[in-house]
Amino acid sequence: MDTLNPQERSERMARVRCKDTKPEMLVRRLVHSMGFRYRLHNRELPGKPDLVFARRHKIIFVHGCFWHRHGKDCALTRWPKSKLDFWRPKLEENRKRDRKNFRFLRASGWDILVLWECELKDRESVTKKISEFLLKCEDAEVS
Repeated sequence: MDTLNPQERSERMARVRCKDTKPEMLVRRLVHSMGFRYRLHNRELPGKPDLVFARRHKIIFVHGCFWHRHGKDCALTRWPKSKLDFWRPKLEENRKRDRKNFRFLRASGWDILVLWECELKDRESVTKKISEFLLKCEDAEVS
């Protein structure tokens, strides 16, 4: 049973954002502090990637574990306690759409990094992951 009445639930759901979320802002500040520059939410690319590095042909998505169904081992990937007949298809469709978008982007020559909300707690690990991802191609060009 939902602990909120329909009006309260509606107000709470209206506050859920698809861009400029706390995890996304954390990644953007981190990437900027590392000296990388990027574009935001390119509408011409499927999935409107959170960070686009056009010159490098790389994309970073910052995914919420709940909305994008991170995995069974992730504590943030839980199922709602009510209205599963509504939520299950909606959340599974998000996952399917992500896979379809990633296939298209990879086929178009883009490299993709997905950072999950739960991963962002370990800033050092995320910094290393981003750095390796963005510098991977440059190291090969310099050699």
